[in-house]
Amino acid sequence: MNWPFFFTRLLEIVLLVFVATGAFPVLAAAYSFLAIPLHAFRNHYTNAAPFLPRVAIVVPAWNEGAVIAASIDRLMALEYPLERLRVYVVDDASTDSTPDVVLAKAEQYPGNVFHLRRDKGGEGKAHTLNHGIREVLKDDWMEALLIMDADVIYLPNSLRRMTRHLADPKVGAVSAYIREGSADKNYLTRFIGLEYVLSQPAARRAQNVLGAQACLAGGAQLHTRENLLAIGGQIDTTSLAEDTITTFETQLGGREVVFEPLAVVLAEEPGAINALWKQRLRWARGNVSVTARYKKVWFRPSKVHKLGTISFGIVWFSLWLLPLAMILSSIGLLGLLLMHSDIAAAVFRALWISAACTYVFTLALGVQLDSKLSRNAWREVITFPGIISMVVMLTAFFPGLVEVRIPALVGLTLTDNGVFILTVCIYVWIPFSMAGAWLARKAEGTRIGPFLSPLLLYLVGYGSLLCAITFDSYVKELRHAEATWDKTEKTGRVMA
Repeated sequence: MNWPFFFTRLLEIVLLVFVATGAFPVLAAAYSFLAIPLHAFRNHYTNAAPFLPRVAIVVPAWNEGAVIAASIDRLMALEYPLERLRVYVVDDASTDSTPDVVLAKAEQYPGNVFHLRRDKGGEGKAHTLNHGIREVLKDDWMEALLIMDADVIYLPNSLRRMTRHLADPKVGAVSAYIREGSADKNYLTRFIGLEYVLSQPAARRAQNVLGAQACLAGGAQLHTRENLLAIGGQIDTTSLAEDTITTFETQLGGREVVFEPLAVVLAEEPGAINALWKQRLRWARGNVSVTARYKKVWFRPSKVHKLGTISFGIVWFSLWLLPLAMILSSIGLLGLLLMHSDIAAAVFRALWISAACTYVFTLALGVQLDSKLSRNAWREVITFPGIISMVVMLTAFFPGLVEVRIPALVGLTLTDNGVFILTVCIYVWIPFSMAGAWLARKAEGTRIGPFLSPLLLYLVGYGSLLCAITFDSYVKELRHAEATWDKTEKTGRVMA
């Protein structure tokens, strides 16, 4: 046997598998978005009907004095019968004006607004919610429970649009569309707004079609009393992903979870990379625990739920393992290039052309689902994958564009070594884009941060920032770093 030839081919196969790993999330995204148009035919609206159960709204609040009064007023202005609505503000040992503001609102709306005080605070959102849930469950008035955040704004018809799904006894919980609603938007909140379009009215519509929801929105989740009792009468306190665990437990019990894209809830999102990083790191580490917790669910189809279907498993793991897939694909491409493999260029083009086509398809479909927000974020729509990644995509479509044609425009001719070095940079750009996102975070606190951080993010892409955060969660999990609840600071920037 020709052993050198055998090992060369074996190595080539391994590297091709690495590249295919990078193609997996691309194809998974395309598959998921292909299901979105089917939502016009396969949805829950045929089983929904006008339904107005008695709703108890539990609002966790810690030092929310700047926003809680307006939030309560807007809840009282919902298109919902006031006699069937109660608001329980759970004051998590606030040290600002929150108690006084809520007590004043309780006097203004007697029988509708209640102040619940926790003497020991800082244990996390789940503990705060459970304090309120215990009080609500002491009598049988509540027929449905709405969990929300103190600073969000429910549009007037949003609750009514959510409760109509509870007319179907098979439904255990309903989630709304959390829309970025900051009045003073900047480049980052526009990116977040676009991300929310792609992950909620787009991706969660697809999950409605697939029959399994990944996560109820933490600030907009409506449960039936029966479902709340079935999952233990409380929110899980052992994880940073209590909303995801609640979503899974609901479906594992055989009750449906429905996403209602027409119920819109405006929320204030971080306007700085560091704040976003802390928020999403908490989410990512929570998802690590969820993945391990439900290891016996993945890819095990069940007659009770659809969390174990192959389609849902592909959707879940394509996002959770995305940074790892990006790194492996770059290793595969670089290895093939260094081996001077005849298929290196073809594989590179196949990967990036498929990524480019998926990017155009998903964005073109997603922006139509919230056209107003997308129009206001047109720069972010164009640069979502990053300007440099867009150049790499063009290189895949037009070989030699970056290495030969663009230098020729300025009268330059690269040597063979120069072309090779530039090709290496193009092939391994994906992990370097995550490093660029990390640099954007580090630069934010410097004197040139207000200029440099946005520039870096436009260059490397918002998706690379999310991947960098997820990769950070891998590192912290491997180091067994302490997982803490870091509350996102809110300043009342939500625009009604």
